[in-house]
Amino acid sequence: MKFTAQRETLLRPLQAVAGVVERRQTMPILANFLLVAKDNQLSVTATDLEVELVATTELDLDTGGEITVPGRKLLDICRALPEGAKVSVSTTGDRLVVKSGRSRFTLSTLAASDFPSVEDIQPQQTLKLAQRDCKRLLDKTHFAMAHQDVRYYLNGLLLDVSDAWVRAVATDGHRLALCEMPLDGQKPTAQQVIVPRKGVLELQRLLGDEGDIDIAIGSNHIRMQVGSIRFTSKLVDGRFPEYDRVIPSKPRFNLATDCDALKHALQRAAILSNEKYRGIRFGLADNLLRIQAHNPEQEEAEEELEVEYDGDAIEIGFNVNYLLDALGSVEGDKAEILLTDTNSSCLIQEPGMEHCKYVVMPMRL
Repeated sequence: MKFTAQRETLLRPLQAVAGVVERRQTMPILANFLLVAKDNQLSVTATDLEVELVATTELDLDTGGEITVPGRKLLDICRALPEGAKVSVSTTGDRLVVKSGRSRFTLSTLAASDFPSVEDIQPQQTLKLAQRDCKRLLDKTHFAMAHQDVRYYLNGLLLDVSDAWVRAVATDGHRLALCEMPLDGQKPTAQQVIVPRKGVLELQRLLGDEGDIDIAIGSNHIRMQVGSIRFTSKLVDGRFPEYDRVIPSKPRFNLATDCDALKHALQRAAILSNEKYRGIRFGLADNLLRIQAHNPEQEEAEEELEVEYDGDAIEIGFNVNYLLDALGSVEGDKAEILLTDTNSSCLIQEPGMEHCKYVVMPMRL
């Protein structure tokens, strides 16, 4: 293998795939990038056996070939070179030599044949979504995913496809976030798949606001083409909870308020909440919301907020972080909190925007 390229031409694909590489690896080859040079194209592949990223770039090849090299080291070398520098890359025996100006680096390599890669995912169906819509689905829901929960199917995000819409749903068992988009002009078959947490976070990094993406869903993998980058992820093998059942269907009381004012009041009260449980108490009566927090040091915070409220006097406890996460995803100036009683979950949404919903379970305080 031998080619010459501008530093930036080489740096772009390396940066695009580097997020997948774990610093601690059980298999040494997983710390490497697979470089494949042919037909005046260089493809760079990284994988952790769960998520795979392949980025391609055009360049002038002298000789094609394929090899794997330590990913972080190659990326750091290219980053450290001056802007606009010419970079020459070639293989010599079992070494990769990188030259630029008076700099020369020799890297160890491993055989490309040993690199694990996902070729054919045998898609059961394909969808086309605007990048902006797909990014919105993930941004509005990802924060509710569980982290290292023994219920492994919660450590990811559900993509629920119907013949009219696609939904993203995430829950950690204490709260739930749901966002849906219509599938105009497409008639896919109904399918539910769970994308693992790391795959969701990588996708958020890759997705932009321009252009479309092609999504192929197989029985064990999901694949998306985002510009010149191909994203493939294993799917979580498990059954996601019946999320429709936890969304309050007939809430009795409606609390409407300025979203920013409520967020700021919660942030201030949270300062003196219990650092472990993060509980705060809502007291509602006569268009007034009283927010109270206290901690084991006997410290207390109290905030009062004028709101629009049409129900009975009620007191209910919540995890303040869960409320702030949900309110942070509301785009408009107003937020609605729909309540049933002191023992039932609340539903948070933007007035008139029912395609995004957030459910938070109450806490006993």
